[in-house]
Amino acid sequence: MEAGRKARAAQPIAIVGAGSIGVAWALVFARAGHPVALHDPDPARLAAAPRELDERLATLRAHGLLDEPVQTVAARVGIATELGGALAGALHVQECAPERVELKRELFERLDALADPSATLASSSSALTASRFAAELPGRARVLIAHPGNPPYLLPVVELVPAPFTAAETVARAQALFTAAGMAPVLVRAEVEGFLFNRLQGAVLREAYCLVRDGVATVEDVDRVMRDGLGRRWAAIGPFETVDLNTRGGIASHAEKMGPAYARMGAERGQDDPWTPELVAEVEAQRRALLPLEQWEARVVWRDETLMAAQARAARPADDEDAA
Repeated sequence: MEAGRKARAAQPIAIVGAGSIGVAWALVFARAGHPVALHDPDPARLAAAPRELDERLATLRAHGLLDEPVQTVAARVGIATELGGALAGALHVQECAPERVELKRELFERLDALADPSATLASSSSALTASRFAAELPGRARVLIAHPGNPPYLLPVVELVPAPFTAAETVARAQALFTAAGMAPVLVRAEVEGFLFNRLQGAVLREAYCLVRDGVATVEDVDRVMRDGLGRRWAAIGPFETVDLNTRGGIASHAEKMGPAYARMGAERGQDDPWTPELVAEVEAQRRALLPLEQWEARVVWRDETLMAAQARAARPADDEDAA
């Protein structure tokens, strides 16, 4: 599949910002066969980027996650000392500058002026929406957020967050590009700070901090519950599917049985976001469209076998893995 992606992928990519996310994006696109121009205004960052790229590629290769020699993939990434040189010919620009709205506003003014008029301008912003820094641009219709998990070469999800002014064709081009590069794009349907990834992560972190503050648990206790409990399940299925499969009768039954308890937990934190009958009905309808109740038993078996396989892999001695 990766070879097929590379055969189709010739679209030049410009990455603006050579920090950890910029180097990671360079790896993602180069591994998918794209020629990449990597730029950063800091000469020290540009000098360090090739070594960092080689190190990450070598680690992927050692784990069997790179089907080409490191040098072959790394050769697709060029270092551009000037912004204009990086943008020349690029049809997708991935901005990876620090999370400061004024910096992004000034940078996107330059990107809009210098990049090819047909190029998509995507920001790796973790929380800032495009409306906050690109609303006044002449070419604002080609701007959107493309926020990755970190590191994107291991976490394939990428959140695509258009602004109200983003053209539908811009979103479609980005979806096609990231999908062909092996990513899993998720369309965020409204501009909210933090998007999906950091809102979900933030909800867990807020509660984790409170549990430590209140003396309920230590930092290690919280991490262990996530690592050895919730995280293992969530590596295979998300929170909605988890509770759907945890309760016979599905997610509507779970909401009936556990909703009041979750409401009380939220009230302890000053939250008033009840699972109304209308909301539960909407979530239930979406889950049943994905998994009819007559397939519930089979999916529970699949979940358990998936967890068993992950546990078996984790328990496998290192020499067995090497032999394989």
